[in-house]
Amino acid sequence: MKLSTMLFIVCSLLCITSVARAAEVHVAVASNFSAPMKQIAAEFEKETGHTVVLAFGASGKFYAQIRNGAPFHLFLSADDEKPAQLVKDGLTVADSRFTYAVGTLVLWSAQPGFVDPKGEVLRKGTFTKIAIANPKLAPYGTAAIEVLTKQGLLATVTPKFVQGENISQTFQFVSTGNAELGFVALSQVMKNGKVASGSAWIVPGKLHRPIRQDAVLLATGKDNVAAKALLDYLKSAKAKIIIRSYGYEI
Repeated sequence: MKLSTMLFIVCSLLCITSVARAAEVHVAVASNFSAPMKQIAAEFEKETGHTVVLAFGASGKFYAQIRNGAPFHLFLSADDEKPAQLVKDGLTVADSRFTYAVGTLVLWSAQPGFVDPKGEVLRKGTFTKIAIANPKLAPYGTAAIEVLTKQGLLATVTPKFVQGENISQTFQFVSTGNAELGFVALSQVMKNGKVASGSAWIVPGKLHRPIRQDAVLLATGKDNVAAKALLDYLKSAKAKIIIRSYGYEI
């Protein structure tokens, strides 16, 4: 057999093996984690050859969809409650749940100087609309309600609410000027370690319960090699560097 023929056969077999090992993983991801997850997924695909299909939205909606049989393999929630409930529902792989990030809430305006560094703008009330994510679906919305309640401002601010279905829509309301300010995730406005534009008050963690964001391998992904590999990758040093760069704690 000619050397060239042998090389062709070997290369073909390697390609076939590579294709056979490559898999596709479908991931439900909380809206606040969109930017870091896109970056993580790109690096993961480059290193492994697996394909990652991402869907972004409100954690509450994903929870309902998963319970109704949505074909996701992994769930990256914006809280720890919904993954824990899925564990109780028997819809996950045992011992796969872990906290991949702890989120930071920020009061942000697209207008420079509109939000002061201590959030006193909330007490002054010099705004007509404030955006907030639906607290029934989005943990960042729940955290915002806790902040306003603890400060004794909920009753006065509620009439000015513009409610987004998820944190991405909430951010859009503020970025487009449909609301002068709003409670969003720090990851949405952070770039290179600082708030990239507008003005902001980074809400102290003591004003709300920790936003522990848990990931879990769903029962539908128990035999999916890409799902297991991506779950492990989220725990890696490379992924953690990306996650921290968007203002999350780990």
